[in-house]
Amino acid sequence: MISRFLSLEWKQFFRSMFWQKSIAVNILMGIFALYFIGTFLAIGLGGFYFLKKQFPEQDPLQIVNGIMLFFVIGDLIFRYVMQKLPVMNVKPMLILNIKKSKLVNYILSKSIFSFFNIVGLFFYIPFSLILIKEGYPASNVMSWLTAMLLIIVSANFLNFLTNKSNIAFGTLVVILGSIIALQQFDVYNFRQDSITIFSSFYNSWIYVLVPALLVVVLYILNFKNLKAQLYLDDAVQVKTKEASTADLSFVDKLGDLAPFIKNDMRLIWRNKRTKTVFLMSFLFLFYAVIFFTDKTYEEKMPAFLIFASLFVTGGFAINFGQFIPAWDSEYYKMIMSQNIRYRKFLESKWLLMCVVTFVLYILSIPYIYFGVDKFLMITAGAVFNIGFNTLFLLFAGSFNRKRIDLQAGGFGNTQGTSATQFLIILPLMGLPMLLFWVFNKYVGFNAGIIAIATVGVLGLLLKDYFMNLIEKKYIKDKYAAIHAFNQKK
Repeated sequence: MISRFLSLEWKQFFRSMFWQKSIAVNILMGIFALYFIGTFLAIGLGGFYFLKKQFPEQDPLQIVNGIMLFFVIGDLIFRYVMQKLPVMNVKPMLILNIKKSKLVNYILSKSIFSFFNIVGLFFYIPFSLILIKEGYPASNVMSWLTAMLLIIVSANFLNFLTNKSNIAFGTLVVILGSIIALQQFDVYNFRQDSITIFSSFYNSWIYVLVPALLVVVLYILNFKNLKAQLYLDDAVQVKTKEASTADLSFVDKLGDLAPFIKNDMRLIWRNKRTKTVFLMSFLFLFYAVIFFTDKTYEEKMPAFLIFASLFVTGGFAINFGQFIPAWDSEYYKMIMSQNIRYRKFLESKWLLMCVVTFVLYILSIPYIYFGVDKFLMITAGAVFNIGFNTLFLLFAGSFNRKRIDLQAGGFGNTQGTSATQFLIILPLMGLPMLLFWVFNKYVGFNAGIIAIATVGVLGLLLKDYFMNLIEKKYIKDKYAAIHAFNQKK
């Protein structure tokens, strides 16, 4: 039966319109997968010797154990955002003589072979082999490795249970942020707790039973949860959900743009994928910390500080803007049939991106702590995001021909993704980095900042001119977009 399920999914994948229309996306995703596999493999093979060289007085295994608590929580957050839960088209199966338990067991077993689980093996297994090679007792290392693999599987099944809960996601973010802050300011030493927990798996096999038991419990909970949903009535009936309402009357001050702004605000908050994009934009606020705290970037690669600065305020504009107008693909035909100016539709998207970017800029003020020069980078990046990137994203959106199902999940879903999304990143990030590199190298730091901000200011001054060009492009391609959005996979 398992082989039959695999055969059906294989045929479904290669016969789908997604495969036929998105070969370029699949190739790019494959390249990214190989990159991560190569990175984890390199760390697994060379990590022991690197740590031994950098910290000769410490045990490399203890250093790894010291960060594992942070890594496990971070992995759960990453899975929530990126991992697409494995599904199969079970509706036709429900009328056949197939036990529901077999369907559920297949779905759960299939999830174990997710890329997010496999990629970790390219670190843990090589690292364990290096430990054995360096004289660590094989039985202890295998005990530790077994526990790590069981924790990976536990995280996989836990993600099944929490992936639809924004409360769970927020809780994980708060926990990770809190323990990092407490550790950073020496309030509490979570690193020592992490060493104690993960060293116990190395010291004794008996502790491996804890993650093993956790896997069993999570599997049973998932099995019961999924099996309870496998009924034909639930599969075929149209589920309705009462939409929550909110007072958006304050938007009415925007005049003709108000209906479009309200529609986008409801769209963002009522759908998981758009809500994830919105919430993740606030996580990007902390992205620059990685770069600003590393002197290597400031001394040798200052252009990468601009890259980080752009993400601080541009997380929402980039992630939301690159899928305009595909967010409205389900009712795009209805919008185009109304007696409205296309310009208003586009300006509402532009205004929404600008407002969120400005809010993120206000929230980034604490970066002054890292120096006025760093905050000036963020300021120039915010001006560039508002003046140039928002307009460029609107223009790039006129080439979008991929439908998005708003009910199909969060970031792990690549629906709506095409080669366009990868190509537009080049001018969005490459142009300001190039400007800063040239002016900073041949004129000075301030000249680099002014050059980036100047492009943003020029974009704002010429906004009406560019919006006219963008509007004409959308109108010209209107019927092609309607036809493309009507195509269902």
